[in-house]
Amino acid sequence: MPKAKTDKEKRKEKVLEVLNKARAMELYAISQYMNQHYGLDGMDYGELARDMKLIAIDEMRHAEQFAERIKELDGEPTTDLAAKVVKAQDVRTIFPFDADVEDNTIDVYNQFLQVCRECGDNVSSKLFEAIIDEEQGHFNHFDNVGNHIKTLGDTYLSKIAGTSASTGAASKGFSLGAAE
Repeated sequence: MPKAKTDKEKRKEKVLEVLNKARAMELYAISQYMNQHYGLDGMDYGELARDMKLIAIDEMRHAEQFAERIKELDGEPTTDLAAKVVKAQDVRTIFPFDADVEDNTIDVYNQFLQVCRECGDNVSSKLFEAIIDEEQGHFNHFDNVGNHIKTLGDTYLSKIAGTSASTGAASKGFSLGAAE
């Protein structure tokens, strides 16, 4: 006869569940943003492509942080993406789309943070807090660029056309790179 799970084991399972859901969201964001990076670079919007790549690198770091925490809790990190990547987006649709992705991520992660707190996992709660702060920076960037494109249109886009997509030799991502 199987042993009944303790309250502590049940709480750990809930935390592992939200950590893996968050990891799947990050894996989706990585794939979506890298796809957009390639598209923007191909459209010759180098500066926008560069920033998209840096944000994808941030998401890679988040995915790894979630995986490390999952492993610390003796779980198995998911390799599934939370959603299907939308391909071949126009420059005018990318940024409002991504702002929505980040806005949703912030909302969901705040709920996941609460689950971690309710389950008594302060370490995972702090991880979500730190990542939410970075996701807010991503949202702000996407929202600002989307608003510039919406209000300034071709004038804004022509200013960016032909700029460099280079992220340098060893990029630390959008959020970490901006802090230095």
